Amino acid sequence: MKISLVLGSGGARGYAHIGVLQEIEARGHEVVAISGSSMGALVGGAYAAGRLSDATNLALSLTRLDLWRMLRPGLGGPGFITGDRLMSLLRRVIGDVRIEELPIPYTAVATDLLSRREIWFHEGPLLAAIRASIAIPTVFTPVMLKGRLLADGGLLNPLPVETSLRLDADLTLAVSLFAKRPGQWSGGAIELSSDAQPEPGPLTRLGERIVEALPTRQKLPDDDPNDVFDPLPNNLDLTDMMTMALDVMQARIQATRISVNPPDVHIEVPAELGTILDFDEASRIIAVGRELAQEKFDEFGM
Repeated sequence: MKISLVLGSGGARGYAHIGVLQEIEARGHEVVAISGSSMGALVGGAYAAGRLSDATNLALSLTRLDLWRMLRPGLGGPGFITGDRLMSLLRRVIGDVRIEELPIPYTAVATDLLSRREIWFHEGPLLAAIRASIAIPTVFTPVMLKGRLLADGGLLNPLPVETSLRLDADLTLAVSLFAKRPGQWSGGAIELSSDAQPEPGPLTRLGERIVEALPTRQKLPDDDPNDVFDPLPNNLDLTDMMTMALDVMQARIQATRISVNPPDVHIEVPAELGTILDFDEASRIIAVGRELAQEKFDEFGM
């Protein structure tokens, strides 16, 4: 089966893309086009260049100490990490190759922060396209290219289905990294009051669902603001906050965009699988990606 493959953004959870690709190959399917944002652009680029095995071996070998050694801080700059050492490592693994020379049509998506628009890379140095696409705001420094300030593609297009639509493909397969845990409600806005409320009955709950698309109305008491809120969780840190904020934003953008261009097959990797910076968890995340692919492929008879 000929597959047009779309790999979404989501940091280290993108290791799951490797597991999906492993299952695609194990079942004898052919990827005829590949596109990606952020980590999806990195994994997709390695695959398109025929170097996924090398990239996988590298990922499996990384420890937390290796990561700290590799990430050079960008003190006083527009990001914590410059990305220079990471790109040097990717150059040794993937090599210097141009996108137009790849055996598989490839697209990487970045975001131009100045014009607030997507940038699609269809040609030029593969590593440059990857570097622009993976520039998570505040984590990696952005890059300048031809007057454009480029950052993570997931800011505007976390799952770039539009870039990989092909007439010669049997289906479009998309892999996203923001699936909700079972039972998690994610409708529209809700009304929040700090006052205690009685347990709602069935009609009340139905009414709440009907008005969920309305803007949030919030009532707070006149007490000291410091006394209003509950204590924050003890284990909540900066990485958690960054991960949750980016996940919420990108999941919402993704849901809107795929409602217009839905993929034929959609594999959804749980957001709770890891943070965007769990790059030393490759083995576990790759295995989950492959398991999810097996389930979805069996369901669709692929």
